[in-house]
Amino acid sequence: MTFSKQVAMLQWSRYADEDNLAQHLSKAEEEGSEEVEVRREDQDKINKFSRLHQREILFQEELEAKSKEKEDLDDLSVELELADEDEKIPYKIGDSFFHLSLEQAQEMLGTTTSRIEEETSELEEKLGSVREEMKELKVQLYARFGKQINLET
Repeated sequence: MTFSKQVAMLQWSRYADEDNLAQHLSKAEEEGSEEVEVRREDQDKINKFSRLHQREILFQEELEAKSKEKEDLDDLSVELELADEDEKIPYKIGDSFFHLSLEQAQEMLGTTTSRIEEETSELEEKLGSVREEMKELKVQLYARFGKQINLET
């Protein structure tokens, strides 16, 4: 690796936390940039970045759905607090409704809420690791290709 490539890689790693790495190319890199040959390992990194980006989108969608479900469960919990204790509560499990006592419904609601919270935290961890890996790949690919590649998502 040439000295200028090492310097470029250090510059990119310095800006790894910022959203738009491409804006930080120096004038010297822009003027001196020439077509860089895409090696097999570069193509593998680009493909991996693409797969990670797709996973990131899926995790974000799942996280939004879980957040909505948690919000709905919180609203339901407030409604159950206002319900009469003698009243049977229709509780949906799968495609069926079961009539439960208020206490049973609140207990099941608590269990469901804690399960959703666990799933949400797992998704957030997965999303964080995917984003970290994407950031590392961005640094490597921008150091190699500069403005010849666009990895902004």
